[in-house]
Amino acid sequence: MAGNTGTYLIQGAAILGGDPADLLVRDGIIAEIGTGLGADGATVIDAAGLVVLPGMVDVHTHLREPGREDAETVETGTRAAALGGYTAVHAMANSTPVADTAGVVEQVYTLGRAAGWVDVRPVGAVTVGLAGEQLAELGAMADSRARVRMFSDDGICVHDPVLMRRALEYVKAFDGVVAQHAQEPRLTAGAQMNEGDVSAVLGLTGWPAVAEESIIARDVLLAQHVGSRLHVCHVSTAGSVEIIRWAKERGIDVTAEVTPHHLLLTDDLVRSYDPVFKVNPPLRTDADVQALRAGLADGTIDVVGTDHAPHPSEHKECEWAQAAMGMTGLETALSVVQHAMIETGLMTWADFARVTSTAAAKIGRLDDQGRPIEAGEPANIILVDPAARWTVDPFQMATMGRNSPFKGRELPGKVVATFFRGHPTVLDGALNTPHPDAAATPAGAA
Repeated sequence: MAGNTGTYLIQGAAILGGDPADLLVRDGIIAEIGTGLGADGATVIDAAGLVVLPGMVDVHTHLREPGREDAETVETGTRAAALGGYTAVHAMANSTPVADTAGVVEQVYTLGRAAGWVDVRPVGAVTVGLAGEQLAELGAMADSRARVRMFSDDGICVHDPVLMRRALEYVKAFDGVVAQHAQEPRLTAGAQMNEGDVSAVLGLTGWPAVAEESIIARDVLLAQHVGSRLHVCHVSTAGSVEIIRWAKERGIDVTAEVTPHHLLLTDDLVRSYDPVFKVNPPLRTDADVQALRAGLADGTIDVVGTDHAPHPSEHKECEWAQAAMGMTGLETALSVVQHAMIETGLMTWADFARVTSTAAAKIGRLDDQGRPIEAGEPANIILVDPAARWTVDPFQMATMGRNSPFKGRELPGKVVATFFRGHPTVLDGALNTPHPDAAATPAGAA
């Protein structure tokens, strides 16, 4: 546990949206919960009207460092994460060099600890150089100081079934999970957007739903065959939801994520030819959006993962065909999920905590994240103003990426405070200071 990070008395916050209570945070833990609490020397935070939730955990973040510091750094990305209500993020492996060795994942891990805004958990590559030809140093990354438990070639599908099988078998030795970017490459060659009515009208090469669904179907059967954990990245189609539901009904150990943008946006936005809406997997139809929302609400989809993908402006402010795929998401995720799931009556704040924190921490095997809001638990918590309304301005964000698809939109909900191991990294909706001794804090991975 962290060293002394101060004492804070949070007064009148609604725990998981329920009854208001006071929380006393001392030395990195929730020391006491009750009403009318007091503490000499504590910093008092008036939380009337606010909701207290476990700190959010992102299973899918691109921090770009090392190698792509023109797009994002661990420092800027984790500042954005803290502002968005995150206390832990999983940094994907497609950096330069690729995070396919113990040395590179330890570098990312060390950068995260030095930044001190959130817990940074590196994701190791499944294959060397993301080339899909031979397995990377999975065991060495798992045994490193970074203690990697999630492995992914995200951005590139592990399309060889033999290689995927071997990866699933290998990670069983240390309770790891393979996170698959489900995309059959031969079915998506040259694809620019979702295959459907809009792509036909616009004359853009379509990206069929079956390209995603066929890989998920194959992989859940492989996971069942070898008895291993599979995680499906950024599910985007109604058919994918049905396949995952089928697999879970048969007891296959599969989890899945959906991005905030796939819960709200549709391929109709591509009619603008604005490359900010170009993403992998592509925006789908309204029917897919509704199926994704239903799947998240009923537990078929386990978590919300941002797939935060910042790009330099020149990679987005160009013609559609040449533009990079990807959207930022860390600072808007909470608001989008509130809008799509809570304000529609599909979820409560307790459900929100499950899909943005508790389940994500379990998938990543993070012992001290996603914990219950109870006395004695680590103080990784956030305060949210559900009544707040704000207009998205990418130039006011902490991330270096300006490629937010929600630019100019009014969204609900705002993070007022983020406590990372008992220290307020965010106060009054603004960055405060990083954790004072984050580099000395145990990682907390299982």
